[in-house]
Amino acid sequence: MTEALTQAREDLAAVLRMSDRLGFSEGVCNHFSLMVPGTDDRFLLNPNRMHWSEITASSLVLMDDEGNLLEGEEPPEATAFYIHWRMHKAAPQARCILHTHMPYATALTLLHEPMLLPVSQSALFFYGRVAYDLHYNGLAVDQAEGDRLASQLGNRSILFLANHGVVVTGDTVAEAFNRLYYLERACMHQVMAMSTGQKLRLIDKAVAEKTQQQIAEDEPDMAANHLAGVKRILDRESPDWRD
Repeated sequence: MTEALTQAREDLAAVLRMSDRLGFSEGVCNHFSLMVPGTDDRFLLNPNRMHWSEITASSLVLMDDEGNLLEGEEPPEATAFYIHWRMHKAAPQARCILHTHMPYATALTLLHEPMLLPVSQSALFFYGRVAYDLHYNGLAVDQAEGDRLASQLGNRSILFLANHGVVVTGDTVAEAFNRLYYLERACMHQVMAMSTGQKLRLIDKAVAEKTQQQIAEDEPDMAANHLAGVKRILDRESPDWRD
């Protein structure tokens, strides 16, 4: 358990650091969480009001399913607990949950029709895997709102939150982060194309489904190598992240 928890801390700290470098962070807000391997009643979360560029493996807080702080200096804010824990509890595919207000994905959530369209190869990675919450309901400061968002996610991997941001999930940190990265790229491509005012060229449904399956087959290897590369970059440039 100690070795697994150490690895989990390092994985989550690494993607928080890299997500900040990629411009996915917003001040000291938003949260990434991970169920501790081998457990179903405790999870890691970035600490309250700490900038992602300062996160280290040891600074992550450990929570139980009652909201008790098991390790760390102080509990996270209420929205972090209710969004993340209720999704972890309701969605078995959401062992890792990454919530951001990253620019291009969030821009799509502001539209009357916020759908990620099959217009780029990157977008096909998510074909049939995105759910949409079309009703902004304020801050998630209680269990009911956390449960509502979890129900909107259902069995999908991604949830677009109306007028808010996105939630990206995965079975592992590597899987979730890889999806987060390519989701923002796909949203960026769509927003840029939409900005021309020209009609978008949609990819045929059969081709989209086939391509999504092809990408999914390679996803575990791609995700593992992506995270390994992130760690090498951080080891060279910000070696304190493992502390």
